Amino acid sequence: CSRCSRSGGNSLRRIWNKVTVVLGAQWGDEGKGKVVDLLATESDLVCRCQGGNNAGHTVVVEGTEYDFHLLPSGIINPKSICVIGNGVVIHLPGLFEEAENNEKKGLKGWEKRLIVSDRAHLVFDFHQVVDGIQETQRQATEGKIIGTTKKGIGPTYASKASRIGLRVCDLLGDFKEFSTKFKNLVEQYQSMYSSLTVDTESQLKKLKEYGERLRPMVRDGVYYMYEALHGPPKKILVEGANAALLDIDFGTYPFVTSSNCTVGGACTGLGIPPLNIGEVYGVSKAYTTRVGIGAFPTEQLNVTGELLQTRGHEVGVTTGRKRRCGWLDLVILRYAHMINGFTAIALTKLDILDVLDEIKVGVAYKINGKRIPHFPADMELLHKVEVEYETFPGWKSDTSAARKWNNLPQKAQNYIRFVENHIGVPIKWVGVGKSRECMIQMF
Repeated sequence: CSRCSRSGGNSLRRIWNKVTVVLGAQWGDEGKGKVVDLLATESDLVCRCQGGNNAGHTVVVEGTEYDFHLLPSGIINPKSICVIGNGVVIHLPGLFEEAENNEKKGLKGWEKRLIVSDRAHLVFDFHQVVDGIQETQRQATEGKIIGTTKKGIGPTYASKASRIGLRVCDLLGDFKEFSTKFKNLVEQYQSMYSSLTVDTESQLKKLKEYGERLRPMVRDGVYYMYEALHGPPKKILVEGANAALLDIDFGTYPFVTSSNCTVGGACTGLGIPPLNIGEVYGVSKAYTTRVGIGAFPTEQLNVTGELLQTRGHEVGVTTGRKRRCGWLDLVILRYAHMINGFTAIALTKLDILDVLDEIKVGVAYKINGKRIPHFPADMELLHKVEVEYETFPGWKSDTSAARKWNNLPQKAQNYIRFVENHIGVPIKWVGVGKSRECMIQMF
């Protein structure tokens, strides 16, 4: 009868498990690892959807610092399963080396809890060499570099887009076929870069060994995620790498990474529908940092910038480079929100501002004295913008021991509320230190 078929239709429309996505809202290094770690303690599944071992997350558990680049940082939680999605590019030597380094610090049983999509592309050693060659060439021809991590990420995504890349499923399939494709790929790169030398036989021997170690962890990622979304209730977390302003489409191009590190990357990088996206958390520092070159309107090339750099220990986890520092820029946070639709924000490293007499916040960009409503795509233009600031009195007291909203000084509360109202997104966490306990949850 029609009634049964109608109710059938309703049951077909049931919304299944939702995923929570954590994304960087600035130029990376916002402390996403800390937010992920907080959420991962109660997540059943923690997934990476894009990037490679160019990401760097430090997580502190019971005084031990773990460094993650390719492994989802949820791997620390013995109850979580971790997924490396199809959108991630995987350097196998890097993956196993990272796991071994963390095993020495106490990580256990990771291989039983790691799932790798068979559609993920592989980063080879020669991709990393090519990454370095390309940077040298940029320096020679343009006098400037992008400042890549030289982990071979860009060249691997380029191979993927040129349809000559090799995937996990290729490595685990017919090895003879894989070897032929690998040799062809090497030849193609050697024809472009005459200085590139590759010991193909030794590389293939190693890859075969890595492939066998990886085999038990490999699944069809799309089917795996579908089952997770449509099975019993599960908490699923997607851990973004890099950040909005480094996105290949929306970032400060060409000084960007080579993947989509905005919310769309969670769908394409794991094979999940937009319908299944639930909370989208943006992570931002209480000030701004950037690694490498590229426009940075609120940068402070003065004592303030130096103070933020030293107090905030602003050195890259992956590269060891000093980060450039400046005031919080609400124009870029609003822009990141336009793209990602944040449902809440985590504001980290508030305690770094504790000693300042006054604190500025960039609220608008002006060109020729006129406010512009958008974030400029053109880098020349972005270099020329004049930032309009709002100035706040510093709270001049130590916030690192605060564990509740009420513990924060009134002036710090005013600063946080201003940021919240200006972006139009509630701030759910405020970070005042390195460890898990230092995240004040607001609601």
